[in-house]
Amino acid sequence: MNRTAFLPLRAVAAALPALSQTKALQQGPNRMELTLERKTSAGWKVVDPGFIFNQGDYVRFRFKTNFNGYLYVMNQGTAGTYTKLFPREDTGLANKVAAGKEYIVPATAGAFRIDGPAGHDIIYWMMTPVEMGGGERNTTYTPLPPPPSPTSAKAMASLTPRCDDTILRARGECVDSSAGPHAVADASQLPSNIKTMAQNNSQELIFRKDQRGSVVSSPVPLNGPVVYEFRLAHK
Repeated sequence: MNRTAFLPLRAVAAALPALSQTKALQQGPNRMELTLERKTSAGWKVVDPGFIFNQGDYVRFRFKTNFNGYLYVMNQGTAGTYTKLFPREDTGLANKVAAGKEYIVPATAGAFRIDGPAGHDIIYWMMTPVEMGGGERNTTYTPLPPPPSPTSAKAMASLTPRCDDTILRARGECVDSSAGPHAVADASQLPSNIKTMAQNNSQELIFRKDQRGSVVSSPVPLNGPVVYEFRLAHK
């Protein structure tokens, strides 16, 4: 997705909605649950984290944690352009996340549209224990610093989506097993507007995914910002 790849269906600013109040998630390591959905003629459908999307498809995410914090999401499109996805005026401004509640991103009645050259968009998910800038404030929105300048699209060339033949035969779905959630391999390669926060995170994250969604967890309590990638595959 390039700068215009993620376009809300309806540019309606709204608070980040809690979809369901549930019991606290399983105690132990800090957990972040991420579910990818695709819009179909019958409504929204949960898809495999590695599902390979087509141009013009609409997607959204469901997000839930077992700890409180603030959520920031940014995209590096296959054309090399960076875009802040959330929070912003047309995708929702209130980015405070409460433990045990499920949220939709974008937090409005809209969705994100797939666009740009074939490949893997790299979506950076960042959770911070306090608002960026430090401390609780009487505002509902703390802006992520502006995205950096576009990078070379050549770096994305090796991320061409490929169907996993085993999954295709078993489920009839075109799934790229390398897509989905991943650790940040090299913090020095992170976009400059989140690099400083990521360098403060020394936790070893654990990633698990299946066709219903993804879980990112930490074996010890998180005491600072945590950043990871979600590679969204598309033709």
